[in-house]
Amino acid sequence: METTYLGLAIGAYILGSVPFGLLASWVYGSTDPRTAGSQNIGFTNVLRTSGTMVGILTLLGDFGKGWLVGWSVIAYEFHGALALGIGFCVIIGHIFSLFLGFRGGKGVATTFGCLLGMAPSIGFILIVVWLAVLGLFRYSSGAAIVTFMMFPLIAGMMITQLDFTIFSICVSGLVLYKHKENFMRLCHGTESRMKFGSS
Repeated sequence: METTYLGLAIGAYILGSVPFGLLASWVYGSTDPRTAGSQNIGFTNVLRTSGTMVGILTLLGDFGKGWLVGWSVIAYEFHGALALGIGFCVIIGHIFSLFLGFRGGKGVATTFGCLLGMAPSIGFILIVVWLAVLGLFRYSSGAAIVTFMMFPLIAGMMITQLDFTIFSICVSGLVLYKHKENFMRLCHGTESRMKFGSS
């Protein structure tokens, strides 16, 4: 059990570290997302700098690696703190990528995927909240900030285990920290709205 747990935790971090936004941009010969826009490797910046197709591939990759880890946790019948620890590793891998000098994305899509695989009801609700806020205001960053401010509250109401509450607070803290510049731009009215390109 301990060997399996350690292997899954390491594997989750390595998988989380895979920069799908960068890989998709390379495959399509598009702009390196680290040198354009917000210089972030995540879905929103890739969408803006490289177009819809590359953005969607980035979203699928980042979401998919989170979901695969969350699903694997359930498949191996890990529960409680052990399961959450492995899930946290894939999110940490995305935010602090082994392949990018421990820099990376903001963790939104990967967290959604992980939760949908590991705690589907929570994951589904957070995705609905994100989509609703995005649909109303057209700010991807704003939708993420609202969603992850609500994550610990939703987790506390739906899942009473202390370890899940701690997990939700830690993940939300990381995601919100990564959005601090977006928050300042939102406050100053300079944040870009979500737009879908034609390419």
